[in-house]
Amino acid sequence: MSLSPSMQNTQQQRPLKIGILANEVSGDQLAAALIDALRAQRADIEFEGMTGPLMEAAGCRSLAKMDPVMGFAEVIGHLPGLLRSRRKLVAHFLDDPPDLVLGVDAPDFNLALEAQLKAAGIPTAHFVSPTVWAWRQGRVKKLQKAVDLMLCIFDFEVDFLLRHHVPAVYVGHPLADQIPLQPADPGVIRDELGLDREKPVVALLPGSRMSEVSRLARLFLQTALWLQQHKPDLQFIAPMVDQKVKQLFQEQIESTAPELPMMLLNGRPREAIRSADVVLTASGTATLETMLLKRPMVVAYRLSPLTAGLIRRFNLLKTPHVALANLLADKPYAPEFIQEACKPDAMGRALLDFLENPIKCGQITKAYTEAHKKLRQNAAHTAANAVLEMLEDS
Repeated sequence: MSLSPSMQNTQQQRPLKIGILANEVSGDQLAAALIDALRAQRADIEFEGMTGPLMEAAGCRSLAKMDPVMGFAEVIGHLPGLLRSRRKLVAHFLDDPPDLVLGVDAPDFNLALEAQLKAAGIPTAHFVSPTVWAWRQGRVKKLQKAVDLMLCIFDFEVDFLLRHHVPAVYVGHPLADQIPLQPADPGVIRDELGLDREKPVVALLPGSRMSEVSRLARLFLQTALWLQQHKPDLQFIAPMVDQKVKQLFQEQIESTAPELPMMLLNGRPREAIRSADVVLTASGTATLETMLLKRPMVVAYRLSPLTAGLIRRFNLLKTPHVALANLLADKPYAPEFIQEACKPDAMGRALLDFLENPIKCGQITKAYTEAHKKLRQNAAHTAANAVLEMLEDS
């Protein structure tokens, strides 16, 4: 997309200043890539905001350091500092207004800040829409007040947001740009990991949060035991997000499946998925990554009984499937086992069906490749174009 003559004239008049705000590790990565893409088109843009190390390396001046937290107790402990940072940023931008303030993900932190600045007449944009299309759709009212433009990573988000009067544009998913379209050879990865390349591999991804793993670890291991009884030559691999999760999972192995041939990895989820013939995964971003890596998967999830009951009672979930892979592909190829349906024998049968049906797995690879192509839009460059066009029109 080339810049119009009017934008070229604007560029000649004065430099742009953009406030950019990230408060998660993934947001730091997205923001740094977007800074680079914007600078590739306009070398005179100045950036400042809430930063991580990658943003600072890309040339963004830090007004506040990002402070990512996860979990209710952790958020409560960090809340005073987060609120101070937000007040400081709002005061700075009101005192010295930039041409645009751009929040990157972290909606709980960014949207309230963006709403205050938008109300003061400062243009705002947001990269990565909250999942208002999936559940608690009333939250879309916050987006109406907070953003002048939403940069969406999924195309179906745009239609929903436009229907609810939130300006939106599809830019594609950064992960789809990073991961090759051609599936990796699992044999090569197995050699690197020390697995037997001739024996099938099942990857277990029970989640990244302690609450997820505490609910799913035993079920996943029981499923692995069921599979081993029906297919004794299987190997199992599980990537652990950190040492706390690894310790919890290891304790479950010792109590539930001490004889199971299991390899635990410190991180490295993509290597685990690439090495596998099939994947058993918690619902979440891992289903997207598994789809992009072209592996057949079974998806499981359990919420606390209270949370699940509230979701059902108030009909908060608005999508027919919970797995992103099933929402993005042309049909739901990944069997889903949620709450009471999350049973080892049922999940084991679904995984065994993939292991014994290479024709079905080939069809899934083809379908996931097509979904990958749709997501591959050079997201940082496309988002940069959308931001500059927005500034030209404002």
